[in-house]
Amino acid sequence: MKTFSGLTELGISNGEDLKETLTNCTEPLKAIDQFQMENGILLPTLQSALPFLDLHGTPRLEFHQSVFDELREKLMERVATIAEGKEEDRSCSLQPEDHKVPEKKLKQVMADKELYKVCAVEVKRQIWQDNQALFGDEVSPLLKQYIVEKEAALFSTDLSILHNFFTPSPKTRRQGEVVQQLTQMIGKNVKLYDMVLQFLRTLFLRTRNVHYCTLRAELLMSLHDLDISEICLVDPCHKFTWCLDACIREKFVDAKRARELQGFLDGVKKGQEQVLGDLSMILCDPFASNTLVLSTVRNLQELLSQDALPRDSTDLLLLLRMLSLGQGAWDMIDSQVFKEPRLVWCLTFYKMLTSFFKDLEVVTRFLPAMMSIVVDDYTFTVEQKLPSEEKTSVTYPTTLPDTFTKFLQENRVACEMGLYYVLHIAKQRNKNALQRMLPALVETHNDMGFGDIFLHLLTGHLTLLSDEFGTDEFCATVFDSFLLTSCSSKENVHRHTLRLLNHLHQKVLPSYMETLMKTLEPPKQSSEPVKELYTQLVEKLEAQKRSPPQPDEPPPLDLGLHPVTVPTTATTTTTTTSSTPIPTTPV
Repeated sequence: MKTFSGLTELGISNGEDLKETLTNCTEPLKAIDQFQMENGILLPTLQSALPFLDLHGTPRLEFHQSVFDELREKLMERVATIAEGKEEDRSCSLQPEDHKVPEKKLKQVMADKELYKVCAVEVKRQIWQDNQALFGDEVSPLLKQYIVEKEAALFSTDLSILHNFFTPSPKTRRQGEVVQQLTQMIGKNVKLYDMVLQFLRTLFLRTRNVHYCTLRAELLMSLHDLDISEICLVDPCHKFTWCLDACIREKFVDAKRARELQGFLDGVKKGQEQVLGDLSMILCDPFASNTLVLSTVRNLQELLSQDALPRDSTDLLLLLRMLSLGQGAWDMIDSQVFKEPRLVWCLTFYKMLTSFFKDLEVVTRFLPAMMSIVVDDYTFTVEQKLPSEEKTSVTYPTTLPDTFTKFLQENRVACEMGLYYVLHIAKQRNKNALQRMLPALVETHNDMGFGDIFLHLLTGHLTLLSDEFGTDEFCATVFDSFLLTSCSSKENVHRHTLRLLNHLHQKVLPSYMETLMKTLEPPKQSSEPVKELYTQLVEKLEAQKRSPPQPDEPPPLDLGLHPVTVPTTATTTTTTTSSTPIPTTPV
């Protein structure tokens, strides 16, 4: 006899009750009729229809099963509607986690895949917190989606210095689908939050992908936006991340916030050193690194204008401390040795040292070498602006100080600053400096010069010098002396090179372009994105041959100035155009 669980709890007799009734009764047929009346579907209009089913040989079990299936389907639809928030009145929905669902019911939900799929997230949280594997299965697709979206942004076909990977504000970024879904899944549940952080640490260790560090910070700040104090108050990184988030928004670490950040770092107490692991992940976030290095370059420019040395700037030392901590995130979490890198220790106790560690040479040797390059650029630029009679026979240097190139290859903090200085000179359209610097990036620490984030930014910055690609000399520097040295061995470099050429192919000399196309033709084992970019470039070149470009007409000089009518006087009646000089925006 087929039985259904849960009938007794609903006040409906089950198979055992029927068995007992038939055992003890004197008239079985009447007992069966009575059982059907009491436990059947209580719908008056149905009673007259049931005999017709009997005449057609349809068993009552089959009829009741079909009704049960129909009701179950309707219930599932109703639960799904409520769970998705499509109903204004959710009074009949399952209650949030502060009203615990009994363990027995949770097991029943878990056993029914369809019911689990449509039940409210508040119920799922109770299931997930005691089932890490199931929660991991739910979170994993979101984490993969997040990485795919970040990498797609780095390989965007749109090259621009104004709209790049770092353009979206922190608040805009954490409004993304993945961050919002994770935030909803976690709710106020600290245990689930800790699970997600552990997933991110594990994936960061496994892949070295810094985008997981970004997600770690974005998730915390998303919970901060919702004022989830249950989590923000227990995460020791909350205030540090909040302060750093404000710096990222402004793209600069000012003196006041620098002191606040320093206070958080110095406030890590003995026995709580493990917090440094999470702080290092937050500082390893590319958006944090970008802000720190931009602030460092700006600080160096100020020191140069003041004839001051890098070692004398406490703000600069703090920036290097945070940059070093972020660059060492993977090593710290992998080794589980939660101590700040040697460079940080040396900077902290700089005034007390009588002998210097090698890492401290970033301040005492690398930065002075970098500042000497800045002086070279500045001197040559000023020289070119002098009247011809005052010019001297100054030639632009073609080599770099050995100290500078050595640190690019051996020290990751120095390399990061060197790469950002290249972006800085590209933003200034300094062709001479680029031709001097780019060949040195072929050999950098851990091949950082060929990383996706740097190449994404560099290709965007090179659009400012698009006209320079009309010369063999500049093309030889960018392609032959830099990009093409790794195109055959690093597919990401091949892809970024094709992105750049798709954007400015019309500027490159046809003879040079023909050589490039032969070199960049993808081998059979290349990925589809590389093949697609190459095909797009071929099509653009063919279209260019069919319709040669017309000579460029100079664009109208619209400065946004409007005629100003001068009041009429007895002697003049004129209309003039304002000629107020337009200030140059500092780089």
